[in-house]
Amino acid sequence: MRILIEEYQYDVAKVKDVLHGIDALENVEGKVSIHYVGYYYNTLLKDCVFILPKVLLKDVAGQELAFGKYQPEDIVSPEQNKEMEVSEKDFLYKFAVWIYRAIVVYKNDKRNDTDIVYHTKIAQIGKGSRRLSNTYLDIILQLFQFNKDNQSFFFFIVKNLHSGYNKINWTRTISHETALVQEEQPIYLKLVNKRRQINFDEELLVIFFSILNYLGDTYGFQKDIKCQFQLIKGAQFKTYLKGYGRTRLRQIKYKYFSDKALELWNLCYAFFDEARQVFVSTEKKEYLLVKSFHIVFEAIIDELIGDDPLPDGMEKKQEDGKIVDHLYTAKSLIESEASQTYYIGDSKYYKMGHPLGAESIYKQYTYARNVIQWNLDIFNRGEKSDSGVQLRDDVTEGYNIIPNFFVSAKMDEAFDYANDGIEKTDRRHNRHRKEQFKNRLFDRDTLLLFHYDVNFLFVLALYARNNASQKAVWKQKVRNKFRKEIQDWLQDDYDFYAMAAKPGVDAKKYFKTHFQEVLGKTYTPFADNTIFSLALDKDDPEENNEQLLADLKKFFIVKPCRLGEKPELIIEAARKTEGASIPATDKEGILMVMMENYDTKSKTFLPSGKLAIGIKYTRDSMEIVEHLSSIGYVLFHQRNTNGQHLYAVKGDCKVSSSDDIESDRYKNVNTTGMYLSVDIDTSVELDASLLDSTKKEWTKPTRYDAQLAFLSELKIIHE
Repeated sequence: MRILIEEYQYDVAKVKDVLHGIDALENVEGKVSIHYVGYYYNTLLKDCVFILPKVLLKDVAGQELAFGKYQPEDIVSPEQNKEMEVSEKDFLYKFAVWIYRAIVVYKNDKRNDTDIVYHTKIAQIGKGSRRLSNTYLDIILQLFQFNKDNQSFFFFIVKNLHSGYNKINWTRTISHETALVQEEQPIYLKLVNKRRQINFDEELLVIFFSILNYLGDTYGFQKDIKCQFQLIKGAQFKTYLKGYGRTRLRQIKYKYFSDKALELWNLCYAFFDEARQVFVSTEKKEYLLVKSFHIVFEAIIDELIGDDPLPDGMEKKQEDGKIVDHLYTAKSLIESEASQTYYIGDSKYYKMGHPLGAESIYKQYTYARNVIQWNLDIFNRGEKSDSGVQLRDDVTEGYNIIPNFFVSAKMDEAFDYANDGIEKTDRRHNRHRKEQFKNRLFDRDTLLLFHYDVNFLFVLALYARNNASQKAVWKQKVRNKFRKEIQDWLQDDYDFYAMAAKPGVDAKKYFKTHFQEVLGKTYTPFADNTIFSLALDKDDPEENNEQLLADLKKFFIVKPCRLGEKPELIIEAARKTEGASIPATDKEGILMVMMENYDTKSKTFLPSGKLAIGIKYTRDSMEIVEHLSSIGYVLFHQRNTNGQHLYAVKGDCKVSSSDDIESDRYKNVNTTGMYLSVDIDTSVELDASLLDSTKKEWTKPTRYDAQLAFLSELKIIHE
């Protein structure tokens, strides 16, 4: 067996004979590289050549080394390399099988671009020209080919097994088994057979079909076992692999005389024997090659991670010509979200340790923008997405977080096919962020990108076995892993909060009025649309996080809520422990305005917030004038706790004559010549449930007069 590595620059002189029969690219410096992965038979050397993926290469001090320690030229003939470890040579034999299986699975999937696959018949047992050496793959293919071509041989053996070789021993049956008597006739449910000889034919078939069963379970080959033998499996078969298989086959070798039986014995022995001595006849041209193996790797990752078909009618090839590799819908990063979100992935087929290029990163951001626009177009047409994903929130005008990620291949140093090895890449950067505005996570132009490595051997084997249930299990596992770890990464950079409006506060109106302060920092992701998510960059690039939190807490319950926590529980607990509250200011005075038919009258002044409150030359009015600078609130009431409405005052109040009142300012009465001009913040109605207007004394003649009170006077103390 000869080994070449994809895209490595070989000296032409060193590999000229090995490249016989295959096209390669040669440069002016006398170098040559092969842009295929797979298998072909070299008729000049009479040996098979495996071209293995470039992920075997690792950059060590500026040199591309196989396994991180061998020059690729030095492992072209692994049998002749005395420095290579036995485990490394064995890996190359078995790795070639996995590559073969993956290409076959890719080729058989009609969804894939099969034009990149070049194939002609491989490996036939016979008496023709013998190969210089036979690979593990050769032996495997011979075993399955023998099974396909010799069904009549198996039928003949099985038939003979049941036609004289095993007669009923009636003496032992009668003496050892209990008969059931039916219509005065004894009936024996279990018969004792008389074996006239040890059936070595049967044992050979059991070993053969046990091998096929093992290869089917391990590599995903179609077993096609039609004979009902009790097969050797599990730990018992492992003993055969560790040496007992050769031992037992040698013990029964001279029990076979037919050509077919001897041929089968040789194949079974070759499987267990590392020397792999078996005659294989070879066609002049024999190959299974794939050009541009990165396409196969993308198909592997897409099959194991992505959705097919893509959600919401999206096409892999986008309108700008870019092709999105892996897209799926799954649970949003924010807990308790009403709908799912999109996850956008891209697979990168690099040599080990190769960093991401700027172009790849930019393309991935473009994919995300295209997906966002696709989702927006659905709703702009008045439709709903099939997936239920809605990226934009109309209340806060925020956008959901779309996780973008790269998946690159790495090699497991222990050659372990069972460990997925999926983890944050150890390359220079494993996460990237693109943003137009600082500290706006929920902005459509804030795009995040994370980078993972996966064990190439694991995904190759999982794909090659083509086991639907195994793939489904891992798909769910890795999606959960992405979600959890991306959550953790985000929480390294951002503080997350759950928010709920306090009683009397119109949240929608607040977000509209304070658009600039909260845009991109808030989002409504939850099933309970009265709860909002707030994300603040820990670096505080605008140096206003503290002030924003203080402002929001005047009108909202605001509590830390990590991405994995349920906000409903946090908000409910806060409401119980904190109760309702009124935003604190340095102005504790309350202008109390008696107003019946508030719902009708308020429509006149709420749009502008401009009020003219009539005052008289009374004790209550003079108290108001004396404390103008202390008035921070206006309380509309009806001399009881029902129907109270509270608003914050903007700026300072002033006393004006009737003639000086602007025409657009609402007068609560028209029977006085002096008014108090007040501007109120109508964007948010404050919680008046903690105030009791009846605590302010009044008389029947002053029932409708404005009064001054302070928070400490009217506030209800909850036990």
